[in-house]
Amino acid sequence: MRLILPIIIGCRYISSKRSSRHISFISLVSFAAMSLGVMVLIVVLSVMNGFDHEIKKRILNILPHASIVSDIGITDWKLIGDKLLKIDGIESYTPLVEGYGLLSSSSLSQGVLLQGISPLYEDNVSSISKHLIKGEIGDLKSGEFGIFIGSILADSLDVTFGDSVVLSLPKLNITPIGVFPRYKRFYIKGIYRVGAQVDSGLAFIHYEDAQKLFQLGTGVNGVKLKVKDPFGIESLVPYIKSSVGPSFNIKTWASEMTSLFSAIKMEKRIVALLLSVIIAIAGFNIIACLVLMVSNKRRDIAVLRTLGAKASMIATIFMIQGFVLGFLGIITGSILGCFLALNIGEIVSWVELKSGFHIFDPSIFFIVKIPSVLVLEDVLIICFFSLMLSILASIYPSYQASKISPAEALRYDR
Repeated sequence: MRLILPIIIGCRYISSKRSSRHISFISLVSFAAMSLGVMVLIVVLSVMNGFDHEIKKRILNILPHASIVSDIGITDWKLIGDKLLKIDGIESYTPLVEGYGLLSSSSLSQGVLLQGISPLYEDNVSSISKHLIKGEIGDLKSGEFGIFIGSILADSLDVTFGDSVVLSLPKLNITPIGVFPRYKRFYIKGIYRVGAQVDSGLAFIHYEDAQKLFQLGTGVNGVKLKVKDPFGIESLVPYIKSSVGPSFNIKTWASEMTSLFSAIKMEKRIVALLLSVIIAIAGFNIIACLVLMVSNKRRDIAVLRTLGAKASMIATIFMIQGFVLGFLGIITGSILGCFLALNIGEIVSWVELKSGFHIFDPSIFFIVKIPSVLVLEDVLIICFFSLMLSILASIYPSYQASKISPAEALRYDR
C-alpha cells in the first residue's frame, strides 16, 4: 500500500501535459537513448555471435573434433579406433599423420600444417570433399604425391589446380657427402574453400605418402575422431583418457583454435563496452530530466510534505519516475533489438537487392548474408545492467527532492 501512491504520482508526473517542454523533451531523449542503446547492443552482439558460430561451423568441416596423438607413433591405430568407438558420443575415426613444412612455388613460400589422410576414411570425420572447388577426394592416391591446399594458400603461392609445389621439411638428410635439406615435389590435385583460417595454412596429402615423408614406416601419428556433439567435446576428454591411457596426447578442435576464439571473445567484450556508452548517455539524460523535474515540482513537493508525506515517499516518487523511463526504454529497445537480430540477414539482403550495393561482396568474402545468433543470456544481461543504471541515475535527484524544505519552497509562492 505504501508504494501505490508514489507509483501513481510518479507515473502522472511523466505523462502530465503541464510539464515543462524542456522536461518532456529530455524525457523523450532519455527514452530514445535507452531504447537505442539496448537495441544496438542486442543486434551487434547477436551478429558477433553469428560470426563466431559461422567460423566454428566452417572450421569443424575440416578439422577433426578430437585427435589422439602419440609421440612415438601408433601402428595399431584400427585397434585403438575400435576401442574408442565404444565410448558413447564418438561416431567414427580415421588415421592421422601430421607435421609442419614449408610450401614453395616458383617465387613464394609459406609455412603449413601438413595432414596425411585416408580418402576411404576421411569422409567419416570431416566434410572436406564437400568443400573442394577443384578436384575430388579420390584424386588423392598413394605414391602420386598429390596435395590438397586451401584457396587462400593457393592465392598466396600464386598456384592453381595441376601446378606443382615443393615441400621442405624441418629435418635434414645426413649423407656421406654432406648434409642436405629434405624436400619433395607435390602436385596440386585439389583446392578447397571453407571460408576460415584453415584455408591459409592447412594442406592434405595421402597418409601413406605422409608416412614415407615423415619416416614413420607403417605407423601413424594418431587417430582422428568425429563426435556427435562437437561443442561438448570437452566432456568426452576424461573418458578418452581413461580408454587410451596417459601415454597419448588428446587434442580437441577448441584447444587447437584457442587463440582465435579468445580473440573473438575479447573483441565481443570490447565492442559491448564501447556501445554501452549509449546506455550511459541515457542514464545521464535521466539524471538531467529528474533534476529539472524536481526543480519544476518544488511547490508540489512542499504541498505533499505539508500534507504529511515523508521524505522517503518523495524520494520514492522520483525513483519510480527514473525506473519507469528506463524500463520503458529497455522494453522497447529489447523488442526492436530481438526483432532486428532475428531478421538482420534478410533485412540487409533486401536493402542490397533494392540498392544494388553489396555489403559483403561474394567475390571477396565467404558469406553472402550477415549471420546472427540471438542468445537469451546476452539479452537478459543487457536489460539487467540497463535497468540498474536507470535506478542508479535516479538516486541523486530523488535524494535532492527529499531534502526540499516545505517552508523554503512555499515562502515565495503566490
